[in-house]
Amino acid sequence: MAARRTSRAAALVATLVLAAGACANGAGQQPRTPSAPGTAPASAGAATSAPATSPAPAGPPTQAELDRVAVRLDLVARLREPVALAVAGDDATLYAGERAGRVRVIRDGRLDPRPLLDLSDEVSVEGEGGLLGVAVAPDGRQLYVSFTDRRRAVRLIGIAVDGRGADPASRREILTVAQPSIRHHGGSIVFGPDGLLWLGLGDGSLGGDPADAAQSLASLRGKLLRLDPSPTGKKGYRVPATNPFVGRRGARPEIFAYGLRNPWRFSFDRATGELWIGDVGQNIVEEIDRVAPRPAAGANFGWSRLEGRRRFNGRPPPRAVPPLHQYNHDDGRCAVVGGYVYRGTQLRGLQGAYVYGDVCDSRIRALAATRGGQPLRHRDLGLRLPGLVSFAESHAGELYALSLAGGVHRLATAT
Repeated sequence: MAARRTSRAAALVATLVLAAGACANGAGQQPRTPSAPGTAPASAGAATSAPATSPAPAGPPTQAELDRVAVRLDLVARLREPVALAVAGDDATLYAGERAGRVRVIRDGRLDPRPLLDLSDEVSVEGEGGLLGVAVAPDGRQLYVSFTDRRRAVRLIGIAVDGRGADPASRREILTVAQPSIRHHGGSIVFGPDGLLWLGLGDGSLGGDPADAAQSLASLRGKLLRLDPSPTGKKGYRVPATNPFVGRRGARPEIFAYGLRNPWRFSFDRATGELWIGDVGQNIVEEIDRVAPRPAAGANFGWSRLEGRRRFNGRPPPRAVPPLHQYNHDDGRCAVVGGYVYRGTQLRGLQGAYVYGDVCDSRIRALAATRGGQPLRHRDLGLRLPGLVSFAESHAGELYALSLAGGVHRLATAT
C-alpha cells in the first residue's frame, strides 16, 4: 500500500490512526485567522461533558439546505500537535491535549504558556501512540486523560482541576489496558448524556486482529467501555449496574459495545442521545456507525468478521450492526475522523447533519441521515484542514476542528 503524504502533519495523523492509502491534494477553503486572532465566542468549548438539554430535534436538512451552507475555519489557538479538546464548567476554559503528553489551557481565547499537566515523561508517541483523549467531568472539577505509556498500554487517569491549575496530589490511576502493538489504540474519552465516562479502545493489532480481541468479551480491546470513574476498593472506577454484560460469565462488565477496529472519535447526538462512531477500516472500507441509545447496549459492530458491510474474516455475526455510511479509498481518503451531529445555531442549514472528516484528504464533510430508507444526503463543506485529527463540540452545539499541524479552529459562518 503506497502512501503519499501532503505534509509532515498529514503523515503524523496517518500514523496515529493507521491511515493506509494515498493522500490526495484537494482544493478547498483553508483555515482563516479571524480579525481578532485567538478570540473564542462566549460559547467556546468542547462537549466532552454531558450535553445540555436540547429541544426536540428538527428533521435532517434537505440536500438544498446542505448545499447552501457556507462555512469557514477560524483559528482559536496554535499549539503543538493538538489531538483532543475538552471544556471546563465555565464554558470559557478549554483544555487542549497535545500529542506529546501536555494539556494546555485556552482561557477566554488566550493560550496559557504554562502546561496545566505535563505527562511527556510517561507518554510514548511511537506509532499511533501519544496523548489520545481529554475529558472533563460535568461538574468541571475532574479532568480525565488517556494516553499510551512506555509499555504500549493505554492508561486512563483523573486529576482535580479548578480552571487555573491541576492538583498533582489528586491524580488517580483509573484503568490500564495492555496493547500488543504500537497501533490501533483508540483512546477517545467522552462523558455521555448519562453522566458516565465512556472510553473507546482499538483492537491493538498491527492489522487484521489475529487475536480476535474485538469479538472477545473477555478482552477490553476493540470495545466501547462505560465507567463510573468514582473509585471503589482497589479499583479506580465502578462498573454501572446497567452495563449489558454485568453478571455474564467470561465477559468483562466494563464493556458496553464491541466489534470495533479503531474507534477514532465517537460522540452522542445531544438532541436524540444516539451514539455515532467513526471506525477506521483496514484496507478498503471506512465506516460511520449510528445506533439509538437502547440498541447500543451490547451492540456488535462486526469487526473483524466484517469491514463495514464487507466480509473480512470468518462468518459475520448474526446481529452485527451495519454501518450507517461507509466509503472506500478510491478517492484518496484512507481513515475516518469521527465528528458530531451539529446542533448549534450559527451554521444555518447544517442543523441535524453529522460533520466528520478523513485523515488523508483532510476535508470536512457533512452527512444528513434520513430515515425510512431514503438515501443519505452528503456535502463536502469546502473546508480542507491539513493534519485533521479530531473534532469537538461546545455546550451551545458549535463545532471545532483540530489539526496536528498545530491549530485549534472553530467552524463559523462564511460571509
